Amino acid sequence: MARILIVEDEKAINDLIKRSLTLVGHECGQVFNGLDAIELISSRPFDLVILDIMLPGASGYEVIREIKDTPVIFLTAKAKLEDRLTGLRIGADDYIVKPFEMLELIERVNAVLRRTKAEPATFEFDDISVDLIGKRVTKAGSEVSLTPKEYELLAALIAHRNVALSREKLIYLVWTYDYDGNDRTVDTHIRRLRQKLGLESRLKTVYKLGYRLEV
Repeated sequence: MARILIVEDEKAINDLIKRSLTLVGHECGQVFNGLDAIELISSRPFDLVILDIMLPGASGYEVIREIKDTPVIFLTAKAKLEDRLTGLRIGADDYIVKPFEMLELIERVNAVLRRTKAEPATFEFDDISVDLIGKRVTKAGSEVSLTPKEYELLAALIAHRNVALSREKLIYLVWTYDYDGNDRTVDTHIRRLRQKLGLESRLKTVYKLGYRLEV
């Protein structure tokens, strides 16, 4: 989907971010200091940079001043309001404070990419094609009728493909926090998607958690 550079000097965090973003379809590069980031970005294009501020070689502030026309998400332990304001004022598209939730980072990445990068209009797997703009779904060339919530659930699963999502997270993504029902509604909609699209082998139940779309 997108080419993303991760600039983070803690290898465990860098590797975790790469693994998670790769699972949802992105291509990730890794560097561990600011000078290497500046050199790499000048030699090849990236759609997004995830950038720590406190880096060896050159700080994140120095890096962002050297790169042009590349969206940046600061991911940093600098949590004070003045730090956030500084990061946004010098050009960051978003600012995330450590510690962070990986699902939130994925959501923030998707949001920045939607604003700054032309996303594919369709997503295809097996004999299924999902028109992400027209919100139409076809299977083996024939349109499948989905309710609005069934489509939104499918779109959320596609956006987080290969990632296990809890029922609570799916409720937040599809029904929002003000939903006053129960998580059995998720199970009902999952069952309908499996039946309508033949997703029994793709849409996995994650024991005591929720669901994962494997593509």
